[in-house]
Amino acid sequence: MNGIDFTFAGQRLTALGSGALWCAAHALLCVSDLHLGKSERIVRRGGPALPPYDSRETLTRLARDLAHTAANTVICLGDSFDDLDASDALASEDKSQIVTLQAGRRWIWIEGNHDPGPVEMGGMHLSDWVCGNLIFRHIARTDGRGEISGHYHPKVCLNAKGRSITRAAFLLDDTRLILPAYGAYTGGLHSTDKALTDIMAPDARAILTGAQPRLIPMPR
Repeated sequence: MNGIDFTFAGQRLTALGSGALWCAAHALLCVSDLHLGKSERIVRRGGPALPPYDSRETLTRLARDLAHTAANTVICLGDSFDDLDASDALASEDKSQIVTLQAGRRWIWIEGNHDPGPVEMGGMHLSDWVCGNLIFRHIARTDGRGEISGHYHPKVCLNAKGRSITRAAFLLDDTRLILPAYGAYTGGLHSTDKALTDIMAPDARAILTGAQPRLIPMPR
């Protein structure tokens, strides 16, 4: 697996190039903001048609990460579905794949702002979840400690060899870790946005996703 190892809240973690977070000590894989069913939701609300394979692409990448890690616990950090109706509208093949991925694993759906209520899927549905010194929730809090969250879809823009490169990124400081969006077609918020610079410490770092993950100071 391509990833970058780091220590957070006393735990050894790995930021994978796919955008997933791996904790080997607990055989735990964490992903955020899958936004399954986004293309269907956009069309349902009168928007332009997008290629209808965003959920398939997202679930295929998740299946690959689960195969590589052999994770026993999976945490989905909220906004797993683009809205409450999106889970019902998923293609039968996508629903079957979720059931297959859940088999034999503890699966935790954290509630998000897009999916604030329970959905008709297996697993536990929680507002947050604690594992040792770590707390998993959807949106970071100003008083968070050992907090792992999502919601903001952080991304970083860099200039390299005269051209601009934008990548989804993990944001990390001593008290909180914000995951990038894992879902296809999700977009993102630049690390320079005030919503992120206000909540992340001045010495925060960013881990860029992709085939060759990279650790850099968080651009502000």
